[in-house]
Amino acid sequence: MILIKNALIINEGKRQKADVLIEGERIRTIHLSPFTRPPFHPSPFTLHPSPPIIDAEGLLLLPGLIDDQVHFREPGLTHKGDIHSESRAALAGGITSFIDMPNTLPQTVTVEALNEKFDIAARTSMANYSFMIGGTNDNIDELKNEGAKRAAAVKVFMGASTGNMLVDNPHSLERIFSETEHIIAVHCENEAVIAANKARYIAQYGENPDIAFHPKIRDVEACFKSSAEAVRLAKKHNSRLHIFHLSTGKELSLLESCPLEEKRITAEVCIHHLWFTDKDYAVKGNLIKWNPAVKSQADRDALRKALIEGKIDVVATDHASHTLPEKEGSCLKAASGGPMVQHALVAMLELCRQGVFTEELTVEKMAHAPAKLFGIKDRGFIREGYYADLVLVNPNQAWTVGKENILYKCGWSPLEGTTFTHQVEKTFVNGRLVYDNGKFDESFRGKELEIAKL
Repeated sequence: MILIKNALIINEGKRQKADVLIEGERIRTIHLSPFTRPPFHPSPFTLHPSPPIIDAEGLLLLPGLIDDQVHFREPGLTHKGDIHSESRAALAGGITSFIDMPNTLPQTVTVEALNEKFDIAARTSMANYSFMIGGTNDNIDELKNEGAKRAAAVKVFMGASTGNMLVDNPHSLERIFSETEHIIAVHCENEAVIAANKARYIAQYGENPDIAFHPKIRDVEACFKSSAEAVRLAKKHNSRLHIFHLSTGKELSLLESCPLEEKRITAEVCIHHLWFTDKDYAVKGNLIKWNPAVKSQADRDALRKALIEGKIDVVATDHASHTLPEKEGSCLKAASGGPMVQHALVAMLELCRQGVFTEELTVEKMAHAPAKLFGIKDRGFIREGYYADLVLVNPNQAWTVGKENILYKCGWSPLEGTTFTHQVEKTFVNGRLVYDNGKFDESFRGKELEIAKL
């Protein structure tokens, strides 16, 4: 048993001072402070023998975050990241569960490859885990295989990105949207629009355009046209659609503001699209090259507003590490993607301090909503009987991101030099204190997430 005392819990839209008793893997009791405690609520102080106590006075206690989109690079690309190294970094950032993407080597487009990744995670992951299976132009039979039900969702690239798993056959898309029982999670960028833009800028500026052209080549229209097609297919077939990493204000016209539980079409925004704008390319260069591209301040502001209004349901990282040499070159040659799991929560909390968001909204979009959206059993909330996936955050501890404290295997961050005012102090996974002020319980391994099917 472990007793966390005097924490300020932020959970389910409320903030309450409370004690939390952990027994085994789960939360046994939430004991509200005297000024809010209902009568006759059992007190953990009556337990004998007394459990170890963690005094959390002055700290925030949050449910462990669930990141619904990461690229931990294993198997096949482990020179720049692997499930162990990146899940370890995630714990230092308060992320206790993740869902990994299929563009690895080999690509996760068969049940055999899916099971291999689960096996690797069981041996090496320090956080709880699940995986998506990838859709292709010709693997619908694999997606309908009984073994594919183990996957959290089907990932469909309706635009080419790292690993090039582009699904561009209209008949294949129709079959995926009409025949799979999974949530369909999509990367939306229209290849024809991108190709036309690329040809135009190469003709004007040569074969090696600057990074500033990245959001012009992968522009608003490329995103909107692809997202609109995904929404059309989902409505036609009543599919359960989740649009990954929105980057434009225009795409928001495709979405509705209503409770998550009422939606068949949901959407995600990533930290980098809430933090950076195209003005940052001048300083950060290729380090902030993602697909979809970081776009204008107007787009960023629209995404922030939509998150608050409920048009966007989830905040994720799209964590995708590359080595620094891989990030070199023109906007057409540098790898797209960047590491983010260690810094996503503190970045969101910094935006809260700036008045952009609230801490309650941050918890809703990074813990509660992913759990509800994917039907993840007994996680994402601080509730009695739920797994004790918990994060203690010091809201008044300034620190600066630098090489000496970056935990990603690739060794860099697009946020280097940024000073944050919040710091993750302790992370619990399945009731175990696995991260404690820079120290890890290296013997710990997470669990496969239990995910309800549609």
